[in-house]
Amino acid sequence: MAGKRLTLEERAKIEALFGQRLTFPQIAERIGRHRTTVWREVTRNNSYRGAHLDTPGTRSPAGRRQANPAGRGGAYRWAYSCRNAQRRADKRARRPRPGKLTGDRRRGVTSGRGRLWPLVRDKLEQRWSPQQIAHWLRQEYPDRPERWVSHETIYQAIYYQARGGLRSEIARQVALRTGRTRRRPQSRLARAAHSGKAWTHGLNISTRPAEVEDRAVPGHWEGDLIIGARSASAIITLVERSTRYVMLGALPESRVSEQVIDVLIETMGRLPAELAATLTWDQGAEMAKHAHFTLATDCRVFFCDHPHSPWQRGSNENTNGLLRQYFPRSSTDFRTYAQRDLDAVARELNTRPRMTLGWQTPAKRLNDLLVATTT
Repeated sequence: MAGKRLTLEERAKIEALFGQRLTFPQIAERIGRHRTTVWREVTRNNSYRGAHLDTPGTRSPAGRRQANPAGRGGAYRWAYSCRNAQRRADKRARRPRPGKLTGDRRRGVTSGRGRLWPLVRDKLEQRWSPQQIAHWLRQEYPDRPERWVSHETIYQAIYYQARGGLRSEIARQVALRTGRTRRRPQSRLARAAHSGKAWTHGLNISTRPAEVEDRAVPGHWEGDLIIGARSASAIITLVERSTRYVMLGALPESRVSEQVIDVLIETMGRLPAELAATLTWDQGAEMAKHAHFTLATDCRVFFCDHPHSPWQRGSNENTNGLLRQYFPRSSTDFRTYAQRDLDAVARELNTRPRMTLGWQTPAKRLNDLLVATTT
């Protein structure tokens, strides 16, 4: 607790204990603070005799107007209100200068017109994450630290301004891909059951080549379907594990196995043979005919150990989360998207800098690999 400011809850406890005629050391012991912290709090944020309080505060029974058999004086004679104290502490804690993103915070108002906000807003509208923006600013302006801002500052600006001007943008999932206006803890619980699906036998992840695990060698892909509104449509998503390069495939008719395999063959056919070594998929029935895909492309297929095991296809699951910025589950009908539309979305994802790539883009990383294989 040392070094942290008092909270409103702690100030409420001080108010109650102060009214019970406890001394500052006794109050400090009850709330887990140093006695000097409590004394300083009452001295700085007292309400004098309480006459000007909007709501009644607590007056020590040893106050000036009552007998004081213990002989206590000094700060014990004041009135103390936790809410009034919190307001005074907040007023003193305000920054004297406008924030880089949130603008002028004086008088409790955030204008949302900080000098860096237009630049950050432009990248948010391109669906860049706060981390990507923060690193890009440092790379773009290496000699101008006044134009740097941390990703945490961007998050705070988004969450704060979502109460006002950004509310409509949050609703359209422009500011953050999750569309949330507040943070929430991520659940780590997962449910999985063993599968008896015939097409997965002998092809689980543990049988993949060892080179797949360390991502050192390109050509190993993860794939899945993402589903549209009312489960009426779907598209194929593929991501290369080493470069995080994304490819999408349209399924205009259906997602039965024959259709999925045909689109996969066409999509993977765009790649050089050395960049189509393996493909890891969930245990969905759309891959029941995977043998035809392997015969056509020489790309071996492997399956997760259990159904609904996204952690075993982490790169693909992350990509699917990014794609939900473009294709919300509740309103997307993938049958209205042509392959060229999906290629445009994939191109946008592939030109975003990625933290896992040292803030390079998947397109550049894949291009470097292709150049290396031809020289």
